[in-house]
This record gives sequence, structure tokens and C-alpha cells, in this order.
Amino acid sequence: MRTITAIIRVKPGTEATMRQGLLDVAANVRANEPDTVGFYISQDPADPCVFATYERFTDQAAMDRHNNSATVAAFFAIAKPILDGPVTLLTCDEISAKP
Repeated sequence: MRTITAIIRVKPGTEATMRQGLLDVAANVRANEPDTVGFYISQDPADPCVFATYERFTDQAAMDRHNNSATVAAFFAIAKPILDGPVTLLTCDEISAKP
């Protein structure tokens, strides 16, 4: 299982835009990506400008299909102008999971 963890910080006042952008990606994942087996979104209650995603893919090909999708490209077009610093990305091989 391949995973991506992303930590995203946005400029104050743009939290709703990021939230909706991430939810739009999640809706596309549910409808069109059977090999994306998990797509989790979190928002920090202490700092609502900080979001985290945790994404689980059956394999590298599934990850590549997701990352190269039109939906992800549309998300980045929305996200780039509102980011407050670089996105922290970790791409990993999952070594343990609780189903």
C-alpha cells in the first residue's frame, strides 16, 4: 500500500476555499478512484488554517492516476494562490494498518 500524507497551511481567510477544494477531491475519489482505498481530510481545530490529508493507494499506479487526474490539477490551481508556505508531503509504503 502506498500512502501520501500532506500538511497544508493556507492564508487566513481562505480556510473555506481550501476545505471545499479538498472535499471536491474527496468526492471525485469516492466516485471515480476504486484503487484509492482511503482519502482522509483533517483540519486543525486550534489553527483552522492547517489541513492534513492521508491518502491510501493500492499501488504506485493508483497513486499516479490520482495525482495526474484533472481533479487534482483543478485543486492545485485553486490551492496555489492561497498557500501560506510550502506543503509538506510524505510519500511512503504503509507497514501497518488497523482495518
